[in-house]
Amino acid sequence: MIMNHKTLFAPFLLLLALAISVSPAFAGNIVLEGNYQGKNLYVKNTFAGVGVGFCVFEVTVNGSVTTDEWNSSAFEIDLSIHDLDPGDQVVVVIKHKDDCALPKVLNPEVLNPKSTFKTVSINASADGMLKWSTTDEAGVLTYIVEQYRWNKWVYVGEVEGMGRTGKTNNYSFQVTPHSGGNKVRVKQIDYSGVPRYSPSAELTSSLSQVTGVPAKVDDKISFSAETMYEVYDIHGNIVKRGFSAEIDASNLKKGIYYLNYDNSTVEFMKKK
Repeated sequence: MIMNHKTLFAPFLLLLALAISVSPAFAGNIVLEGNYQGKNLYVKNTFAGVGVGFCVFEVTVNGSVTTDEWNSSAFEIDLSIHDLDPGDQVVVVIKHKDDCALPKVLNPEVLNPKSTFKTVSINASADGMLKWSTTDEAGVLTYIVEQYRWNKWVYVGEVEGMGRTGKTNNYSFQVTPHSGGNKVRVKQIDYSGVPRYSPSAELTSSLSQVTGVPAKVDDKISFSAETMYEVYDIHGNIVKRGFSAEIDASNLKKGIYYLNYDNSTVEFMKKK
């Protein structure tokens, strides 16, 4: 029996046609990553490009295909059935055809880390070593360390949170204390923008009061020891900030300025 090239190629064409008929054309993915917060996702689906059926054809949660009713104009991705604990990592993949309008996840923020920590303990040594322990962290969020100086809370550093719910997490951070009494605390800010604070820890430093600020300044300010400082103009704009035993004032314009340093606030005149 003699078979020409068309006869040999026919089965391949048939298999290709079958593959095309059962596979969504030009499939794409919507990927959401975050932490389980005890809430489900809601998706607004669109019609397929041919006008029959819907755009989404599969949804997976951490690699497992869901049983959600995605073949409808709107559906819920039920995360509660996937053996997740609050704070667990979640990766949701919504597979859709590309010949249709993109489906929309209505509440993706439910996977964003949420600040839920509870402070078990917080204390600081006389040399400024801050230690704190927390529990019930539902997601990985940064702890912002603040120190109370000059009648306000001042940012002094950051520590990455561990985000393990149900366990106690221990942290530490070296704060540079000013002379006398000090207060320090930590906070987290999640997607809501609302800070969550720890109680403040207090310490008393044995450091001597920093001195050396004249009422009138020429080219520099020399402190008696290194200190954190801020210089403001009369309009409240910060013009210098740092940690040093000396401030270069040569480039300041003539006028009145306000200086925060150590645990003090003073006014000085730049002469020229």
